[in-house]
Amino acid sequence: MWFTRVSLQNPVFATMVMLAIVVMGLFSYQRLKVDQFPNIDFPVVVISTEYPGASPEIVESEVSKKIEEGVNSIAGISALTSRSYENQSLVIIEFQLHIDGRKAAEDVREKVASLRPLLRTEVKEPRVLRFDPASRAVWSLAVIPEGNKLNAVELTNWSEQVLKKRLENVRGVGSVTMVGGSKREINLYLQPANMEALGITAEQVVAAVRNENQDLPVGAIRSLQQERAVQISSRMARPEDFGRIIVARKNGTPIRLSQVATVQDGAQELENLALYNGQRTLLMSVQKSQDENTIQVVDGLVKAVVDMHGPTCPRASGSSPSPTTLAPSVCRSTTCAKP
Repeated sequence: MWFTRVSLQNPVFATMVMLAIVVMGLFSYQRLKVDQFPNIDFPVVVISTEYPGASPEIVESEVSKKIEEGVNSIAGISALTSRSYENQSLVIIEFQLHIDGRKAAEDVREKVASLRPLLRTEVKEPRVLRFDPASRAVWSLAVIPEGNKLNAVELTNWSEQVLKKRLENVRGVGSVTMVGGSKREINLYLQPANMEALGITAEQVVAAVRNENQDLPVGAIRSLQQERAVQISSRMARPEDFGRIIVARKNGTPIRLSQVATVQDGAQELENLALYNGQRTLLMSVQKSQDENTIQVVDGLVKAVVDMHGPTCPRASGSSPSPTTLAPSVCRSTTCAKP
């Protein structure tokens, strides 16, 4: 062969070519992207629909069956299944492998849009999602306060305002999802006996709170020299201000919210819960951006946590699905720190 002949006649040239190939290989290897799954297009589309306050039986009859009957006419479907839960419906559509996933999702969106008038007004707008294995979380963080320094609401506020923002700034991070948090909420507990005695209904209380606790734009005051915007700032600044809201007037006497309800500054009702070794925690799941190196993203996340809370905790290894812990008292082989 000509290459063998040239190499024998020019050994220095052949050596330089081989060294160039080795250098290029090492250069490419260092920049080789690593991912948990290959980039494969799965033609699977999921339709998620929320129906607040509905039982699984009603969700099935009013939402799931109607969506199934509507999307069943789309070409290329190999399997169609649905799951009806309390307040939510999931319809899973599996297309044949030769169908393009993006086109399948567009066809489903068009069909769902035509079905929307058939659903009740209480049903929220259906969401059409494509199944993507790369969208799963690559790193998890379990936030556990040390001792009883922070309650659930304070821990959630710190995690959302400080820790979550820091993780989102790491290069390659697509989104950070928080599970098991308890946000602050002003709870109003009605007193039926007092309401009946004063002739107040629950609808009146809801209307009064909604109308009084809001900022409203009034308009603008214009002159030849300037223009000023005018608005009414009537949002409650403190929890005790809710008790002063006037619900109704009886014979000219105002009836305030404190007379028919108890105002409590607490936490919102739990909709999800995260546990770590049987202890309640706050779980933060991180998804990487598309085409990013999984190992580099995880290393950046671990470094961000260590930089926030000092080098007193061991370094997390790889992108293990087990949650990283923010508490030295329960730290095992993952990164830990104190809020």
